[in-house]
Amino acid sequence: MPADFQQKQARGRQRRRDAPSRDELGRFPKGQSGNPAGRPLGSRNTATDLAEALLDGEAEGLVRKCIELALAGDRTALKLCIERLVPRRARAARFDLPEIAGPADIAPAIGAIARAAAAGTITAADGAELARIVESCVRALDIAEFERRLKELELKELEDEHAAQA
Repeated sequence: MPADFQQKQARGRQRRRDAPSRDELGRFPKGQSGNPAGRPLGSRNTATDLAEALLDGEAEGLVRKCIELALAGDRTALKLCIERLVPRRARAARFDLPEIAGPADIAPAIGAIARAAAAGTITAADGAELARIVESCVRALDIAEFERRLKELELKELEDEHAAQA
């Protein structure tokens, strides 16, 4: 077992000794927490630390054994290998998405995504991701429009100042 694991256990025992007193039923007094500072940042669950300590150096062997079981026909091991070890590959779906040049193009783009998802051309997850991309375009268009209007106002203000000085 790693030394830092044992050190963490010793720190935990020390904290318990320093904790506020409890009543005869083991409860803390009303309004007083047993851990007023809360869980320390970066602290980890003891069970997680213990599991990592036990599995330390065994990961490669466990993966090898899982693959052997999958190759021998164990369906659970096969499912685990496919879900966890083989990364998902994005599938390219082709459909006509109208160009988004302005705010008027947003509704047709969302409509095209919805129709493609309904027809099965793209998955619902792909449709949701495309809708998020369209939403990003909307935000970008809003920002560009805001900047354009701000520049117009600043230019008009400068013109008004020059006219007032003349």
